[in-house]
Amino acid sequence: MSLKERIDVDIRLAMKAREKEKLEALKSIKAAVLIAETEKGNTGSLNDEQELKLLQKLIKQRKEAADIYIAQNRKDLADVELFQSACIEKYLPQLMDEDALRAEIQQIINNLGVSDPKDFGKVMGVASKQFSGKADNKMVSEIIRTLLG
Repeated sequence: MSLKERIDVDIRLAMKAREKEKLEALKSIKAAVLIAETEKGNTGSLNDEQELKLLQKLIKQRKEAADIYIAQNRKDLADVELFQSACIEKYLPQLMDEDALRAEIQQIINNLGVSDPKDFGKVMGVASKQFSGKADNKMVSEIIRTLLG
């Protein structure tokens, strides 16, 4: 089942359960998917990688907005953004745990045959492609720095 189909099913369920906040979050995901599908140069449907990037972008936008609202002492608006972010995160695949990620990165370092912190870019390039959608890039970079340092 594609992301769009899962969202449609969840929208119907949220409407039946009268979950206004969840419905709002789901409709925003659906709108973003429809916009992405109709963008110039797109084939009309999104592949898994495009869906993943779209969801990550939506989550990042919500979290940044929440940070701004918190800085302006608008906890009510920040709570809405954080709730929507949590709803969107449910559609992302499960992220790798830190121990498994550390082992995989160590294997990448061994395969590349690097040990100098100057080779961070080489390792990060391979790791970011390999762990796209499976791990947070910030965590990946921190692990690489500790393993190379």
